[in-house]
Parts: sequence; structure tokens; C-alpha cells
Amino acid sequence: MSLSLSLRPSPAPGDYVIAADRGYDSLMAYGVTPDLVVGDFDSLGYTPQHPNVTQLPAEKDDTDMVFALRRGLELGYRRFVLLGGLGGRLEHTLGNLQLLDWLSTQGAVGFLAGEKTVVTALRDSSLAFPPTMSGYLSVLCSSGTAHGVTLSNLKYPLTGYDMTSSFPIGVSNEFLPDRPAAVSVKDGCLLLIWEDKGDFYVRLPKLWARGQAL
Repeated sequence: MSLSLSLRPSPAPGDYVIAADRGYDSLMAYGVTPDLVVGDFDSLGYTPQHPNVTQLPAEKDDTDMVFALRRGLELGYRRFVLLGGLGGRLEHTLGNLQLLDWLSTQGAVGFLAGEKTVVTALRDSSLAFPPTMSGYLSVLCSSGTAHGVTLSNLKYPLTGYDMTSSFPIGVSNEFLPDRPAAVSVKDGCLLLIWEDKGDFYVRLPKLWARGQAL
């Protein structure tokens, strides 16, 4: 887990910080002490000296990230920011993308943030972007068919489109200058991927407030 300055953990009052395995070292390096540390610690290489540690077995069905999210849901949290989960081993990246979809089935939302990239899942809902957004926005169906997909105020609009997971028609769309873009889907789940320009934590509260189901 290595993050740029713009993606350094920035917990707000009331946030609950969970370190998953090697994420503990990164958090401590950034001066953020987690509330909970979980993992089998195969990546970290040692068990942290922390007052709230959950040691997981090496052989298990859930990844350390899944366990951390389950614990957050049990505590009543419904917004999750996943840092350090993009890049690295491909299977972990794909698994974390699936977790965004899974969170959307739990009445929650996840933002997976990495170097210059942010991803979230949108299920049976809509999400509006502020007019200050620029750069690329890709919209992909995460599985099966997403019905009634509408892309508004983007370079390549769609209206009531049925998007399938077998063809990437939504790759590399673009925000329009000074236009509040919006994405909606009537039935199904979409992955929304956009460029982070160093202002993720500034935009996050606005995105959280604008989604109907977020």
C-alpha cells in the first residue's frame, strides 16, 4: 500500500479506520493510527503491537479486505473508502472491484481510490458529478446486463441503454467543461471509473451527497 500525497488517509471526525494487513505500515507512516487492525499478516510480516488486533488464519474464504468491510458493516458504517487496493496483483484488484459491487448489495457504497484513479459501483440508482470535473469517465457494466443506462452531459451520451458486461462501450467517455454530468441505471450495477486529479477528498462529500442511494 503506497499512496501519493493527494491520497494520504484523511479520516474525518466519526470515521472508523481499519488497517488490513500491510496497510498498517502505510497508515502509521502517514501518521494515522487505525482503530482496528485485521489480517493474517503474511504481507506485513509481523503482528502489530496495537490494542485492537484481529489475527486471521492464513487459509480462509474471505480476504483481509473482505473481513475489514464485513466488520465495518457490522459497526453500522455504509460509506467505505478503500485505499491501496488498485494496482499490484491483478487478482486482488479484480477482487476489490467485485467488492464495490458487493457493497452495493449491502445498502452501502465503496470508493476504491488508487494512483490517479477512483472507482465506485452504482446499482439501481444515479450519481451526479459537479461541473468542475474534467478528464475521462468510464462506465462499465459489472456483470450481466445493466438496463436503462443514461449518461447525461458527457461527450458521448446514452439514454435508456441496455449495457452488457461482454462489451466495453462505456470506456473513455469525457466530462464536458462546466457541465454537471450524471449517470443513472434503472436495473443492474455499473462501475464508474474516473481520473483523480489530487482532489479526491474534496470531491468525496459532494459525490456522497448526490447519489440517490448513496
